[in-house]
Amino acid sequence: MVRTKKTSATTATVLPASLELILTSVQIRRKFQVSRWDATIIAAAMELGCSTLYSEDLNHGQNYDGVRVVNPFVS
Repeated sequence: MVRTKKTSATTATVLPASLELILTSVQIRRKFQVSRWDATIIAAAMELGCSTLYSEDLNHGQNYDGVRVVNPFVS
């Protein structure tokens, strides 16, 4: 079940950890050699249909099976 959480400034979609999400993250971790935490974030972005993921920790411009990383601090 996907939930939407409203705060005073934004609305965020919260995706609970499921077996499918964890299995996808394991595949991503093995394929791209990223940490389990980063792999889980990428897997969640995929499941939510995101095409862009903003992160300063992942490689700027890299495409992780359809999710492109953008570092907002790179000019």
